[in-house]
Amino acid sequence: MADPVTRSAGSQTLSRGLRVLEVLANSPSAMSIDQVAHALGLHRSVCYRLVRTLEDHGLVVRDQLGKLALGVRLVALGASVERDMRATALPLLTLAAQRLVMTCFLAIEDRGECLTVTSVEPPHQETVIAQRPGARHPIQDGATGRAILAIMDEACWPEGISDEVRANVHEIRQRGWAESYSQVIPGLYGVATPVRFEDGRLGSVGALSLFHATGEHLNRVLEGLCTVETGLVEAGVCTLR
Repeated sequence: MADPVTRSAGSQTLSRGLRVLEVLANSPSAMSIDQVAHALGLHRSVCYRLVRTLEDHGLVVRDQLGKLALGVRLVALGASVERDMRATALPLLTLAAQRLVMTCFLAIEDRGECLTVTSVEPPHQETVIAQRPGARHPIQDGATGRAILAIMDEACWPEGISDEVRANVHEIRQRGWAESYSQVIPGLYGVATPVRFEDGRLGSVGALSLFHATGEHLNRVLEGLCTVETGLVEAGVCTLR
């Protein structure tokens, strides 16, 4: 069994390697080793060793100028996970959108933001609310973001969460669902329930409308969102929360 010092060193190396991948993922273009080292506050030689290991596993590649970018292996792994998530959620969201006559979508937490993975608009409607895949907004805004905060450890919350938002999230945690109006897009009403994915990520299933849902209508919306969550759990994409 590895001693505590060895385990600690291994954890630090893993953490640094993951940070290299994060820096490259957030960069709009390929980066030099010096740029990566500067971004992470590491000595160039340390960064070089990390990059070589990531290259060996196909997670990082170099271009003709020696600059670094994410490797095909990492992109393929990420695309596979997202593809499975979208493929499973799409028919469930389609059915929910038809039944509720609302735009229904799946969102995940991504670096302190709420990221839309896939969405479905109700058919045969003159006015359609579009929630495009790839759309982002601060996680503290909107029903989908606050639903995610409700199942997230508060120690992991982004900085700057106001007391008002904290109080609202505590209420959401107690009742199990969130609602919002005009927080992300003016004039839109949203409802969301949180979900936990098998890979450990947090997300939410949301529905958007131009009108507030109350009484029996609200109950139907919540039932529809819970049906989507149940389908994701049965498919092995999500776990029970």
